[in-house]
Amino acid sequence: MRFLFVHGTGVRRERHDRLFALVRERLTARFPEARVDSCYWGDRFGATLGAGGRSVPGLRPAAGSAPDAVDAETAEWTLLLADPLCELRVLAESGWADGGQDPYGPAGGDDDAFAMPGVQPAGVRVLALLAGLPPAPPHPGVELGALLHGTGLAAGFPAALTAAADSTEAARAAHRATGEPQARELATALARAVTAGALASAGADADCTGAERDRLVELLTTRLGGDARVPGARAAAVLGRLAMRVTTQPLLNAWRGSLTVGATPALGDILRYQARGHDLREFLHARIAAAPGPTVLIGHSLGGIALVDLLALAAARGEAVPGTELLVTVGSQAPFLYELGALTALEPGAKLPYGFPRWLNVYDRQDVLSYLAGPVFPGDPRITDHEIGSRQPFPACHSAYWKQDALYERIEQAVAEAEIG
Repeated sequence: MRFLFVHGTGVRRERHDRLFALVRERLTARFPEARVDSCYWGDRFGATLGAGGRSVPGLRPAAGSAPDAVDAETAEWTLLLADPLCELRVLAESGWADGGQDPYGPAGGDDDAFAMPGVQPAGVRVLALLAGLPPAPPHPGVELGALLHGTGLAAGFPAALTAAADSTEAARAAHRATGEPQARELATALARAVTAGALASAGADADCTGAERDRLVELLTTRLGGDARVPGARAAAVLGRLAMRVTTQPLLNAWRGSLTVGATPALGDILRYQARGHDLREFLHARIAAAPGPTVLIGHSLGGIALVDLLALAAARGEAVPGTELLVTVGSQAPFLYELGALTALEPGAKLPYGFPRWLNVYDRQDVLSYLAGPVFPGDPRITDHEIGSRQPFPACHSAYWKQDALYERIEQAVAEAEIG
């Protein structure tokens, strides 16, 4: 009997050798007479950045080019989308140089002053105007309504309006805005908070340009008695400095680079297989057929996908892969790809062909890259799903199978059930 281990996505030589040594040790302990081989494919069929990452903006600047400029406006809106109330929070905590008394408690600065007794701070009027706006988006026939509907922000606008109007940050900032200049800045900050909240709610469904966003802020600010074309002073200065510190273009380039380059082996292997999986399947077929005798195929993650494709395609042609008696997939996405219609070998709803071997599919509920095979091939007696719990969160659980005695116990049981000698 022979075991052939096929590794998963993102694995390269050093990682493979450590992993296979563990698998071989555990299998040999239970099957001392068996031959345990590995099919390493990472270097030959895995993904690499063929042009060294030149497709990634800013990762490798051209020789002699100037460094990327920092876009302060984009940086500020990056913070606002993460926390729509952050600008109001600056005003609530710091106020203005001639700000008024904070009825919610001291803000802790020398800038605090006291409003004249009996005189309502100008900012309270602005906040009242915001609270008085209709909660539903204006009719599309009105410019504000047309913008909200045209940018995909109409659905999130009511909640964003309520969140800003009812916030403690807005109330504190309003009581600190005692004069008209501060009230105008507060109006702009409130309008930006509402717009940012609607944008954050829409997420990827937003279809909004920078010009449309700025026009929304301007229209809302005008309704609150302010002028969005006059930039704020105190909040803009503080928020701008913070934004420039945490969202500079070089840092964004570093994030983009780490996400792109760092994800290339794992995600890239999957994408490359989807486009050019034939070569890997031919390689696997040759490795399986190279040794006679009954073979148990063990595929991890993408390795399991490739094996399911290989065996199903061969069986459909009436050309069963020589010697294959049992397929074991561990933490594999093959059932999910089948359900999506993205599995090469089978259309959604198609049955596993005659000649496909017994299939033990091992999964962990915490492993978001593992899926159930039985429910998508209902009634097929060749398929058994088996759950293993590593008590590890994702992504550690995706690799933790190989240290679990329960995995090898279940493989031993499956070998016995298949009467593989």
